[in-house]
Amino acid sequence: MCWLAPRITEEKPMPAGVNNSFANGQSADLIIKNAKIITCDVHASIHQAISVKNGRILAIGNECKVSETTNTRSRVIDARGAAVIPGMIDGHAHLDREGLKRIFPSLAGSQSIDDILQRIEALVKDADPGDWIVTMPIGEPPFYFDVPGNLREKRLPTRWELDKVSPNNPVYIRPIWGFWSHIQPLDSIANSRALEEAGLNRIPKNCPNNIKFEINHTTGEPNGIIHEMTFMPIAELLWFQTMKRFSHDNRVKGIKDAMRAYNASGTTSVFEEHGCAQEVIDAWKAVNNSGDATVRAHLIYSPSWQFAEKNDFAGAIKRWSNDLSGMKGSGDDYLRIGGIFGDLGIDPDAAARLTAAPYTGWSGFNYDSGIPAENMHEFLIAAAQHNVRVSAIWMTMLPFFEAVNAEFSIKEQRWVIGHLGYATPQEIKRLADIGVTMTAHTNRYIFKNGHAIIEDMGPENENNLCPMKSVLEQGIHIGLASDNVPTTLWYPVWEAVTRHNLYIDGPVAREQALTRQQALNCATIEGAYLTGEENEKGSLEVGKLADIVILTDDPLTCAENKIKEIMATITIVNGEIVYDSEGVT
Repeated sequence: MCWLAPRITEEKPMPAGVNNSFANGQSADLIIKNAKIITCDVHASIHQAISVKNGRILAIGNECKVSETTNTRSRVIDARGAAVIPGMIDGHAHLDREGLKRIFPSLAGSQSIDDILQRIEALVKDADPGDWIVTMPIGEPPFYFDVPGNLREKRLPTRWELDKVSPNNPVYIRPIWGFWSHIQPLDSIANSRALEEAGLNRIPKNCPNNIKFEINHTTGEPNGIIHEMTFMPIAELLWFQTMKRFSHDNRVKGIKDAMRAYNASGTTSVFEEHGCAQEVIDAWKAVNNSGDATVRAHLIYSPSWQFAEKNDFAGAIKRWSNDLSGMKGSGDDYLRIGGIFGDLGIDPDAAARLTAAPYTGWSGFNYDSGIPAENMHEFLIAAAQHNVRVSAIWMTMLPFFEAVNAEFSIKEQRWVIGHLGYATPQEIKRLADIGVTMTAHTNRYIFKNGHAIIEDMGPENENNLCPMKSVLEQGIHIGLASDNVPTTLWYPVWEAVTRHNLYIDGPVAREQALTRQQALNCATIEGAYLTGEENEKGSLEVGKLADIVILTDDPLTCAENKIKEIMATITIVNGEIVYDSEGVT
């Protein structure tokens, strides 16, 4: 994609006689001019220029008016006609996971088993005997589709092939985090040394039913290839506990690296509605304390009921309420921690994954955050009474929310139901009646799985698939979410507008398509409603936080298929440039 890069200059002295009294006589730190300012305010206003002072928007309007805030020290960006929007707000980001993808060596670009073996051999040469060699999965990020079909041999390498290049070092090729592709099984591969360290010379007696080991039919030995019929890996947490793991330092560095990736597409805030375990919260705090944050975050707390607070749901809520209560929880404009994740039922694989606790691997949330149905009301009532907002990601929580609301109104607390996938008109009305806020997971329910859901539910129910238009018409605030697959929110914007599905011709549930402005609002001002910060960010208006993005293309007028390719040329957070694609700064 080609674009004309914005030009950044230091403003020349103002000509004599120019009135600089606009905006109460304040002078701007930064001005963006010659732009198409898409404000995402209630009027869908479009302006030409915007100025910033002390991290907030000082003025917005036509160039003549905004230029009155200029002085000799103002930094000026000539946007050269580019579109400018508020910083985007990802409603379900898993931002920390993006940085972790860069901790272990990549196998991307491998087209054959020999390519993979050459990568492993090079890693062994730089390692001491006995050191673990752990890599990212086979396939191409971010989705890792068509594995092993992407390899010349159309199969995965075996333990014995890995042994040829690594006889003395345990090797483990990790499985993907399954929600990247939404295709099962998840495949991982271990060489002989790794299997030995894991105690897997034979198929283990405690093997979960959804894990299958490929075997050598002559000897009965595992051949090193492990298939998992799940979306969240189990094997590496259950058996490969001596291999390299994500450390605290890895997570801190990963968050910093991930922030740059999210900034590159224009995201300046994230809401982690799925919840964060303590090890992830600690990493976020370290980044914030160092002053290195370039993405604002609101983290929902992920509880560990098995270890910390087993069977004491109401008591735990009371003890945690000082830190988690209120719309904004505790923290500052860059990092807030508040609210608690609520999930129904016990994950049948939780016990296996919890053998690694408190380590959470890829997830970043606790695997035992689910609550039995018989205890759910106790938990939710305690949350409502202590003003601890509950965030959930499945529609199965709706009747439980309604039961609480009948006793104790939650309407002003803006409880969350995310991952909007399928909802009937009656369910949408019920959601509106109790005042929930929502997020839509369009990457999954439109782009990847929309066709399968319609097939299961019947074409007559097609318009219940990710019904964003119906949700907005009921007055429900709904944000967009990447779920880290991929990081950019422009895919969800594109999916909300086009309803494009990966596997069929034509859109899915076309009647639920949003206008471009509606979709952009869901990625900005609607996202701000998720954290009660609609008066602070999400639109470009005087007095709001100066989180601003200059784009490579105009989302309101570019070709539909180009929407998903939009990136930032310059991203500004709190009035400071945090990303510049041209490296001008």
